[in-house]
Amino acid sequence: MNTDSLFRPFSLKSLNIKNRIVMAPMTRSFSPDGVPTSAVSAYYRKRTEGEVGLILSEGTVIERVSSSNDKNIPHFHGEQALNGWQDVIQQVHEGGGQMGPQIWHMGIMDNHHSGWVPEQPFEGPSGLNRPGFTNGKPMTESAIADTIAAFGRAAADAKRLGFDCLEIHGAHGYLIDQFFWTGTNNRTDLYGGSTLAERSRFAIEVIKEVRRQVGDDFAVIIRLSQWKPAAYDYKLAPTPQEMEAWLNPMAEAGVDIFHCSQRRFWEPEFEGSDLNFAGWAKKITGKATITVGSVGLTGDFLAAFAGESSDPSSLDELMRRMDRGDFDLVAVGRPLLSDPNWVKKIREGNIEQLKGFTKAALTELVM
Repeated sequence: MNTDSLFRPFSLKSLNIKNRIVMAPMTRSFSPDGVPTSAVSAYYRKRTEGEVGLILSEGTVIERVSSSNDKNIPHFHGEQALNGWQDVIQQVHEGGGQMGPQIWHMGIMDNHHSGWVPEQPFEGPSGLNRPGFTNGKPMTESAIADTIAAFGRAAADAKRLGFDCLEIHGAHGYLIDQFFWTGTNNRTDLYGGSTLAERSRFAIEVIKEVRRQVGDDFAVIIRLSQWKPAAYDYKLAPTPQEMEAWLNPMAEAGVDIFHCSQRRFWEPEFEGSDLNFAGWAKKITGKATITVGSVGLTGDFLAAFAGESSDPSSLDELMRRMDRGDFDLVAVGRPLLSDPNWVKKIREGNIEQLKGFTKAALTELVM
């Protein structure tokens, strides 16, 4: 297995990374009351020392009271939380790596199993987090404007603290994605509409405000998914033409890199081509893309959260697509939860030392 193309440097605006491997953002509830601890800093530094090129943080929420359904999800606002993130990025840089926070608003959520709820009701485009399920309130235009501004403040703080890029979370059924989807957006104002392009207005305004706050030289990523947690086989854009109408305005608004989430990276996005989501996004927009989805493991991540274990798998198909130029970067999730040295082992060819994944890795910060 020749993995040389995984270890070529990559540069784009503020990013200068030593290889093409990205640590995917993965929710970790180890920040009491939203404040990252020294253990969180050590966790990320360990992955940097294991030769990850770019770390994208776990989702970290913006300054809206109901942006999170879990009190131990980190915040990206407030002095204590931002001081915690300052230590994280310092540790990552000292370890020789680069990092961006994933800035996030969850939108309408199920109540957390702990029983904790935010002080105000969840908010989203229409009060829905899936068709027929209401657990919050529709956002007013004033709330939307305040939320866009909060994304911008988080972006400005990311740059001020010394992060190398940032990622906007626009996938997986959270707030921005709730605006995209007809199943959760039935608004009749400027933030609704019968087409995906119309329902993208909120995302585009977030991107423009983020870009305004960080300037032209700072790399901005957005994570997107066609599938929804309530509809695994759903496609927001069922044709290349509809994907073009969805992605190009976001590229024009200021996105530098599209992070294209699939359950299985090798699955083609549309009939008649073996290009995956990241491949199509690059073809359509001309922007850099990140592929993600069950890289290096058998079984997908949704099954993992249900308790299913996974074993190491071949990277041959990934390398075939990368060598062909389908995408620029590869995000790896569960292997790096279990093994901070996964990248180093791949580079050195120590395939026999790769670890599988079990749900137990979700219950601790593996060092």
